[in-house]
Amino acid sequence: MEHFDTLLAKYADFIVRVGCNVQPGQTLIIGAPLEAAPLARLCAASAFDAGARDVRVDWSDDALTRIRLEKGAEEALCDVKPYLLRSYLDYAESEGGVCVLNLLADDPEALAGLDAGKVSRVSTARRKALAPWRSYTMNDRVQWSIAAMPSAAWARKLFPGLSRDDAVEKLWQLIFDTCRVTGGDPVGAWKAHLDRLTGLRDKLNRLDLESVRFESGNGTDLTVGLADGAVWESAGSVSEKGVPFLPNIPTEEVFTAPHRDKVEGVAYGTKPYIHNGQTIRGFHVTFEKGRITAYGAEENEALLGEILDTDEGARHIGEVALVPASSPINRSGVIFCNTLFDENAACHIAFGASYPGTTRGGAGLTEEQLLARGMNQSLIHEDVMIGAEDTRITGRTRAGETVALFENGEWVL
Repeated sequence: MEHFDTLLAKYADFIVRVGCNVQPGQTLIIGAPLEAAPLARLCAASAFDAGARDVRVDWSDDALTRIRLEKGAEEALCDVKPYLLRSYLDYAESEGGVCVLNLLADDPEALAGLDAGKVSRVSTARRKALAPWRSYTMNDRVQWSIAAMPSAAWARKLFPGLSRDDAVEKLWQLIFDTCRVTGGDPVGAWKAHLDRLTGLRDKLNRLDLESVRFESGNGTDLTVGLADGAVWESAGSVSEKGVPFLPNIPTEEVFTAPHRDKVEGVAYGTKPYIHNGQTIRGFHVTFEKGRITAYGAEENEALLGEILDTDEGARHIGEVALVPASSPINRSGVIFCNTLFDENAACHIAFGASYPGTTRGGAGLTEEQLLARGMNQSLIHEDVMIGAEDTRITGRTRAGETVALFENGEWVL
C-alpha cells in the first residue's frame, strides 16, 4: 500500500489528539488485542507527545479468551475481583485524570461454537463488576474513543478469496478510507464532516420531535417515542471538564434517547450483529409499550434471547440513530462484521441503556430521575442495524406535524 507508514502515523495521531484528545497530565489507558500492538505503540508515543503523564496498555488475546471460556469453570470466570474496578477508578479519581482508548482488531468468529449462555453470563458478571467505571464513559465524565485495525482473522473473514497479506492490506485501505485518513488531512476532513452532522443535529432539535417512525420494504414498521427532554446528539462529545472528543472512529450518526415505554411495532435487522465473537443473522424484534415481546433470528436465536434476558432493561431500547445509506461504510459494499463500522452503515437502535447526555441536563441527574424521563437503564448497550436502502423515516413534532426526515435511505431534512 502506497505510503502505508505515513497513513498509519496520521491515523494514530488523529485517534489520540482528536479521538481521545489527550490532555497534559492525563493518563491514557489503551485496551488492545495483541495484534493491535503496532498501532498501540504509535498511539502511546503520540499521547506522550501530547503531554500525557503516563500510558497504560491492557492487552487481550482472542485465542486465550476462547481457551478460558471453553475450559474454565463458569464460577471462577464470573468471579471478577475488586482490584480490576479499582485499577480504573484509581486513575479516574487521581488529580491528572484519565482518558480511554479501545483498539479493536477482533476475530468475528473468535467464540463461535462455544456455549452462548456461558459466554453471556460471564460477560454480564464483568459488566456488573465494572458498572461504576462504565458510568464514567456512559456519562462522558472522561474522554473515550474506539478505533480499529485489521487482524488477520478479521481480514480473512471479510475477504476469504485473498491471501492473508492481501486481505489485511485491503482491510487497512478500507479503514483508512472510511476513517477519512486516505486524503492526507484527517483533521480537516473530520472537521467538515462533524460540521455537517452538527447541522443535522441542530435541525432535528429545532423540530422538537415526540417520535420517529421507520418504514422499510422488508417489513420494518417501528414508531419510536422519544424520552422526555430528549436531545439529538452527533459525533462529537464533550467531557465533564469541557474537553471535546470523538467517541467512535468512524461515525456517521445523529442519535437520541427513546422513551423506554413508548416504542411500538416491528423491526428487522439489515446487517449481521456480532456479540462476544458470535454472529446473529436475520433477526427481528416486536415491541409493545416499549418492551420486546417477541423476537427471532435465522442464526443464533438462542444467543439473541440470552442478550435480551440480561436484565429487565435489555428488552427496551436506549438509543435510536439515523445514518444515511450513502455513508462511506455502506458505500464500500462490505459487511465489516464489526459493530463499530456496521452501525455506521445503517440506521440503528440499541438494546439496553440510554446515554444520559441524550436528555437535557442528563449527566447531572440520578438514575431515578433519568427513569422518570423514560431513559432506559441496563447493564448492556448493544447496537443493532435496522436501516435499509429504501427506509423512510418521518418525525412527529410535539405540535402534531409530520415531517419527512429520510426517503429511500437518505436525509431529506
